[in-house]
Amino acid sequence: MDITGNTILITGGGSGIGRALAIALHQRGNAVIVAGRRLEPLEALAAEVPGIAVAQLDVADAAAITPFAESVTAAHPALNVVIHNAGIMQAEDLLADDFALDTAEATIATNLLGPIRLTAALLPHLRAQPNAAILTVSSGLAFVPMAATATYCATKAAIHSWSQSLRAQLEPIGIDVIEIAPPAVATDLMPGHAENPNSMPLEAYIAETMALLEAHPQGPENTVERVKFLRNAEREGRYDQTFATINQQH
Repeated sequence: MDITGNTILITGGGSGIGRALAIALHQRGNAVIVAGRRLEPLEALAAEVPGIAVAQLDVADAAAITPFAESVTAAHPALNVVIHNAGIMQAEDLLADDFALDTAEATIATNLLGPIRLTAALLPHLRAQPNAAILTVSSGLAFVPMAATATYCATKAAIHSWSQSLRAQLEPIGIDVIEIAPPAVATDLMPGHAENPNSMPLEAYIAETMALLEAHPQGPENTVERVKFLRNAEREGRYDQTFATINQQH
C-alpha cells in the first residue's frame, strides 16, 4: 500500500481510531471516504476537514452492503483501498439471569460479518485497481482475550485468522492485506477507555501506526510497540501469565 495517492474507504470513521486515521491519511494526500452508521459525526468530520467525503453505512446490515458498494464505487471509481475499522465492544456477563444473545449477535454482525461481506462486494472492483489494499482492524485482544468481552475478543481472533487466509488468496493478484492490531487506545470504544491511564493516547497511536504503514507498506501486520505484550505472548511462552494479568485487571 502506498502511503499517498490512494482513494480510501474507512468504515466506522465517525469517531475514535477511524476518524483519526481518516484525517491522517487525508493529510498524506489521499482521497478519503468515511462511512458510518450515524450521519451527524460524519457530517461534522466533513465540515472540519474539507475534502473528506462521507457515506452512511451500517456494516451489520447485510442488505445494505451490495447497494453501498455499488454506489461508493460509482461515486469514487478510483477507490483502491478499504480499511475495515467499524467495530463494537461490549461487556457480557454470561452468568447473568437476564443474559441474552443480543450483544453477541450484534458484535459478530458488525466486527466479523461486516468486513467479510463488504470485502466480497468490493473485491471485483478492487481487482481492477492499481496498488489495491485491504486493511483489517483486529486487536491485541485477538491474541489474549479479556474474558469480560468474550464475543468481541472472539471476533477479533477470527479477523486475525481471516486476514491471514485472505492475504494468501489475494497475494497472486497483487492485493495487499494488512492487519492493524491496536492495543487499548484512549477512545470511546468502550466506557472508561478514554479515561483509563493504561490506554495509549490516540494521537500517539495514530502517529506510530502511520509511521509503520510507511515503513512496512505491505504489512503483513501493523503492531505498535505497546500491543506486542499481547501479540507476542504465546510465541514468547508467556500466554497463561499474560491472560491472568489482563483478566485480574478487569
